[in-house]
Amino acid sequence: METTTAALARHYWRFRVSDRVLLTGHSHQAWPDVAFEAQKQAWLDAAEHVDDKWGRAFEVADEVRAGFRRLLDDPDGHIALGQNTHELLIRFLSALPLRERPRLVTTDGEFHTIRRQLDRLEAEGIEVVRVATGTGDGTSGAGVVADEIVDAVDDRTAAVLVSSVLFRDARIVEGLDQVAAACARVGAELLVDAYHSLNAVPFSVVEMGLEGAFVVGGGYKYCQLGEGNCFLRFPRDCALRPVLTGWFAEFGTLAAGPGEGGHAADARVAYGEGHLRFGGSTYDPVSHYRAAAVFRFFREQELNVERLREIGLGQIRRLAAGVDALDADPAVLKRDRAVRLSRRGGFLTMETPRAGEICCKLRGLGVYADFRGRVLRLGPAPYVTGEQLDEAVAALDEVVKD
Repeated sequence: METTTAALARHYWRFRVSDRVLLTGHSHQAWPDVAFEAQKQAWLDAAEHVDDKWGRAFEVADEVRAGFRRLLDDPDGHIALGQNTHELLIRFLSALPLRERPRLVTTDGEFHTIRRQLDRLEAEGIEVVRVATGTGDGTSGAGVVADEIVDAVDDRTAAVLVSSVLFRDARIVEGLDQVAAACARVGAELLVDAYHSLNAVPFSVVEMGLEGAFVVGGGYKYCQLGEGNCFLRFPRDCALRPVLTGWFAEFGTLAAGPGEGGHAADARVAYGEGHLRFGGSTYDPVSHYRAAAVFRFFREQELNVERLREIGLGQIRRLAAGVDALDADPAVLKRDRAVRLSRRGGFLTMETPRAGEICCKLRGLGVYADFRGRVLRLGPAPYVTGEQLDEAVAALDEVVKD
């Protein structure tokens, strides 16, 4: 086991994490070198087994499901896999009784996957209620979001869609158990976007009272799995019938005749057992090979989410202390102090009207960050050393003084 950041960095040689300061952890962490070997193995398995590769691919997919299940602390739910969260989101939306309950409740702080799709549904006549999340400046906060969602849920509501960590400023949304209880009272579904929690902030389906909820997320960010590794967790007793459904969803029913999943016009379309209910269609299994290898790597290094949270909070606090010491003109760069760092996710945010320009100049100095509108985001990762964090603050100081 190698738990120091300097020791871990050697496992990320291909991403050159020692040669540049990668603070894009909230968006895209580096992949450990084992992922490269896994991608090659996927090719070799395809070459050796040709169409029989799918038996092995499905075994790898099960390993990925187990990895996500551990991160969700979820002993009973089903895990459907997808290439991205959007394809899983639209399967979920297609299963809702929107004719009878044409109302969706969400927040104004959702990632574009949810935000854009709900905007489009609203244009088609679906009522979309957006609870304000505030700006993090003290006028509103993630702590009151749950209360406002609960107040907005009624018996016309088909579903609530809300993040566990807000993607713009990393605020943790408290009280999701209250939202789940409100949904249960009126028969609405709850979908939690846990992408910015996964492997950065402990997330427990059981402890958060989300056994009856849907949870969507993926491995592109803090899990280091790369693209093509997303999931939809849904309750074990789920009986929803997604309209947008792939042929994998009828595995186990393909031999059925008309009326049992066959082709008669009046046949009731059948769904497979377990995770197959929200299954898709033929996919590229390479991403799952990579994901399974990275999950194994994390376990070998004993990098569970509690340890990663400890590392991440320490890094964020070091960055915050460095930024505060700059004493920058708040009209140029201001760090939000309205919410404690311990109540935020895996990155540090600063407000600046020149976020894009600052981000670009930092890149020129070998510091990789990103921004959203007026928000500059610095996202550390377990392979980033303390010295690199200090380098990043020094580079920020140089850019801001310019």
